[in-house]
Amino acid sequence: MQGKIMTTQPTPKGAWKITFLLFLFMLVNFADKIVVGLAGVPIMTELQLQPEQFGLLGSSFFFLFSISAIVVGFIVNRIATRWVLLALAVIWALAQFPMVGSVSFTTLLICRVILGAGEGPAFSVAVHSVYKWFPDEKRTLPTAILSQGSAFGVILAVPALNWLIVNHSWHYAFGALGVVGLMWVAAWLALGKEGPLVQTAAMAIADPRVPYSHLLTSRTFIGCCAATFGAYWALSLGLTWFTPFIVKGLGFSQQDAGWISILPWVFGATIVLLTGWISQVMMARGVSTRSARGILGSTPLIVGGLILAMMPYVHGAGLQIALLVTGSGLCGSIYVVCPPMLGEFTPVSQRGAVIAIYGAIFTLAGIVAPFVMGSVIQRATVPHDGYMTGFTINAVIMIASGLLGLLLLWPNTERARLIAQPPQAKFA
Repeated sequence: MQGKIMTTQPTPKGAWKITFLLFLFMLVNFADKIVVGLAGVPIMTELQLQPEQFGLLGSSFFFLFSISAIVVGFIVNRIATRWVLLALAVIWALAQFPMVGSVSFTTLLICRVILGAGEGPAFSVAVHSVYKWFPDEKRTLPTAILSQGSAFGVILAVPALNWLIVNHSWHYAFGALGVVGLMWVAAWLALGKEGPLVQTAAMAIADPRVPYSHLLTSRTFIGCCAATFGAYWALSLGLTWFTPFIVKGLGFSQQDAGWISILPWVFGATIVLLTGWISQVMMARGVSTRSARGILGSTPLIVGGLILAMMPYVHGAGLQIALLVTGSGLCGSIYVVCPPMLGEFTPVSQRGAVIAIYGAIFTLAGIVAPFVMGSVIQRATVPHDGYMTGFTINAVIMIASGLLGLLLLWPNTERARLIAQPPQAKFA
């Protein structure tokens, strides 16, 4: 069994240094994602974009996101994650610099597509990399820390980027992100290493290869994809439409909207770290991963969806912001628990690809959600009503995905069922 073999090994020296570097990797990743939403109103004004066009711009980031995640997921089964992470970060940095000067909508669209292709595999490759430094029962907390790179990427970047947008130009915000990306590349070149907890010959014997058709049709894999799809719908709306909603829907200034835009990520960061800690404590006390990971991750999605569904029925900007921050922030729990659940039953030699395919599937929400919101807003009589309809759609999707998670996530029994399957063909 994979778990027994892995747990005989102590956490290697340097594991937390690599975790911190990968935390910074995810921080840059999400700063890159948020900049279009943060600069949404100035971009729409300068380029004279309609809401539907801006929704397309938000969706364009995800056009190649899933495809590249799958391709790179299979690559990291054979090539060291150290070099793959380096190549991804270089792509991110270079994709930002064309926006420093005058830019057309088409150029901006193409650069976002390229950036999305580079960022699509980021989280799955980072998770696969960090799992080479921690045995199974110690992976939830490092996963939570990686997830927090997204929150801190927004919390730390938004004030600085918004200052550039307000006082100089949105073009400079993109250039600053390119420079920061190159700084991470230099740090990783100097300090990045490959983890030692990789599959050995003895592990390969005890951890037989499972056909991908069985892994990808297992109920826990399907449950992870379904549950995280709902969470990512909310996240992609937050990346693209939260700041425009604050400015155009509620009437705040761009400067005030920058600070308000931090709130969902502060709350979400608290939820993610709390989930990681609670999950690890529950497992240390012998609670099954069905409860400590599956139920713990799915339930907040349902609660968050119910909170979002209340938005059209309350009055006052402050209360609507509070419901939006709380409802969307609760989604973060599922990101912490799903990769460790997949790692429970996936052989080490196949883990990089399976986690990447999982990421490719749930991030399809990023293609649909921003464009749907833009279409709804453009067709609404009053923009605020369009936003309310869009958030109601989000609420329904979150509730449905959380219920599917509760129904399907049974990682504690998945491995035994998969290993009991008939042996795979040579090239399965």
